[in-house]
Parts: sequence; C-alpha cells; structure tokens
Amino acid sequence: MTPKTELSKVLMAEKSRFDDLPLIFSKRKDIPGSWHLEIHRRKVQPSMSVNDQGTLTYHYDPNEEKRFLSLSFCVGGRTYCSEPVVNCEECKLNPNAQCVEQTGTMDELRFRFEPVHLNNLIKSENKNSELNALLKFKYQHSFSRPVLINGRIRHTIDSILNHRYADAVENIFINAQTQILLLYTLESMNTMQEEEVPACKFLAYHEEREKIIHAREILLQHIGDPITIKELSRKVAINECYLKKGFKVMFGTTIFDFYQDQRMEHARYLLYEKGLSVSEVSAMLGYSSISHFSTAFKKHTGLKPCELLVK
Repeated sequence: MTPKTELSKVLMAEKSRFDDLPLIFSKRKDIPGSWHLEIHRRKVQPSMSVNDQGTLTYHYDPNEEKRFLSLSFCVGGRTYCSEPVVNCEECKLNPNAQCVEQTGTMDELRFRFEPVHLNNLIKSENKNSELNALLKFKYQHSFSRPVLINGRIRHTIDSILNHRYADAVENIFINAQTQILLLYTLESMNTMQEEEVPACKFLAYHEEREKIIHAREILLQHIGDPITIKELSRKVAINECYLKKGFKVMFGTTIFDFYQDQRMEHARYLLYEKGLSVSEVSAMLGYSSISHFSTAFKKHTGLKPCELLVK
C-alpha cells in the first residue's frame, strides 16, 4: 500500500460530523515525507453556531511507517456574498444592512506530519523532554489532546485560508505557515503527562472520540434543560467513568465546568445582546431561583446579572 493510499484510508476513517453540510471549497496540499494538508469549506445556516476547536492526535503503531501526528481545526469562516459586486462599498454585506444574500461558512483544516519530518525538528537528546517524546514517538499508545485556539493560532489559520499566493510561491507560503502553526500548537498545549493517557486508551479509536464529541454537542443542546452525567452517558453509549475521563483529556476541562461556562456565556448573551430580564434568563437556563442564577453568574463573570442591563 502506497503512503498516499494509506493516508486516504486514515482520513476516510476520520469522517467529520460536518460532512453532511454542502461543500463550497476543497483543497489538498502535501510534501511527501513531511506534511499533508486538507481544507474543506462548508456552507452553514445563519442559525448554526460554529465553535472554534482544535485537536492534536498522536497516532502510534508498532509499524514505524504508520505512525504520524495530526492536527484538526474547525473554525467559523467568513460570510460571503452569493452575488459578486464591483464596488465593495455597495456590497449588501455592509454591517449596517440586513443582507439576504449572505452565505455563512465553516472551515475544517486537517494536517498530518510524518515521523521523519518531526524527528528532524528536535536535535536535543534530553530524555526528560516531553516534547522530544512526542515528536520522536516515544509514547507507545495513541491519544488525543485538545488545542486551545488562541490569537496566534487563529491568525495563522486565517493566513492559510485567505492568502492570495499561487503556484510555487503558494507552496513556500503554506509550508512556512504550517510549520508556524505546529510550533504555536505545541506551545499552547498543556504539558503532556504520559501517565494520564493509558487511562484513556479507548480514545485511540475514532468511534470512541466521536462519542465524547457527541456528548459535548448534547450538553450544548441542553443549556436550558440540565442533563445528568448518567443520562448523558446513556445517550452516547459510553461508561460514565470513560465519559468523564475522555472529556477531560479531549477538551481540557470537566463536564461540569464546561457546562457551567457555556450556560453563563449564553446568559451573558441573553442579558446583554437580547436585553432579556434576569428572571427570564434564569428561567430559560433552568435555575430554580433567581438568587441561585445570580450567584453562579457572578462567580463566572465577576458581575451581577443586573449590571449588564444598565444602559
């Protein structure tokens, strides 16, 4: 099996949960023995919310030729006009206008880095270096880690998506940006702790990672209708213990903390952007009393809910 065939097999196995969305644009770039990049831009409905997220996956196999490191990012894309305009100032997408021609998008980027390429990046022989262990494939089990998309990473992703280079110059630009993205990603990640990974060996399987991702989506769907971990585990067909451990490894936070953060951010939006009353928001988020909601909101934001209602 050729490397290209093997790569296609892996990427097909990693089917995106967004594959059913209309595909607007697709691109593939690769340097044999170094890295491979796939970009998929899809159309989304205006009501659909796309949260920026990233994942680093360490693919270990006893066969050295099948080991690789992958990065996957999903980011909200730009809004495009369905009809070209000659003068941008006349475009219906003017922020002060209610445009009915706009097309919302989301972008998926998938990077694959080969062992030979990664090994050349590290010259130090420090055996205690966790970065060395990662790039030299010293860990003998596959695992995934969440990637926090900070400003530098988002800027680099935007550069890759929206540059205007072509031909050889484009290859040079994307190669440089890809290396920078890998650098920023490794810098942004929490320290690798090998002892943490064996407890989540099940995350080496794509279908198990999808269960954790699905659990996150269900939590977002239940912002105003709290769901217990037991109920959540049943919905995604996974053991409660595995669900909690897998969620922490993949998203860097506990289920409870993630859910609370999302509820409070949604509350902030309802209060400040929609102008709803404190009692309305409290009821929408499923709180038994306004005081409980106010306490949780202040703990998260440092502000009382009523302070966001002051004009």
